[in-house]
Amino acid sequence: MRKYSNALFIVVLTIVPVATTVSKTDERQLSFYHTHTAESLTVTYYREGGYVPSALAELNHFLRDFRTDDAVDMDPAVFDILYEIQTESVSTGTYQIISAYRSPATNEMLRGNSKGVARNSQHLLGKAIDVRLTDLDTAELRDVALSLQRGGVGYYQKSDFVHVDTGPVRQW
Repeated sequence: MRKYSNALFIVVLTIVPVATTVSKTDERQLSFYHTHTAESLTVTYYREGGYVPSALAELNHFLRDFRTDDAVDMDPAVFDILYEIQTESVSTGTYQIISAYRSPATNEMLRGNSKGVARNSQHLLGKAIDVRLTDLDTAELRDVALSLQRGGVGYYQKSDFVHVDTGPVRQW
């Protein structure tokens, strides 16, 4: 046994929150192709711990109701879900947009033509998007989206797309 006389030992513990460190340097980019307008967009929507306002404005316009040209502020959490799907699936593909924001007039028109369109659709609120991913089977896209437990996930096998939204966690 050693004796230490007149010695003072100080232990310093430094705790660095990992999430804070990562989020400050995190950069999130998505690539899109709109199947109805033939427009493409690659955008870094999140940088240095926050959403990029100019990128969100570009996304709001890009994801407008292509039938009426109406736009709304999309919920940025939708983009986070898409980003997480790509990260989890290790995809480098482009999202093909089937539908994003829908004006009330468009939603009512679609409801008249299909049983699968909700009266109070999350699309009306800018909280939903219907997509495919060019390098991922839609069944796998659905499975990854479901695993996130971040909102609603609908799988439309015949039409070959997946709906994701920021509403309550549910699936159909």
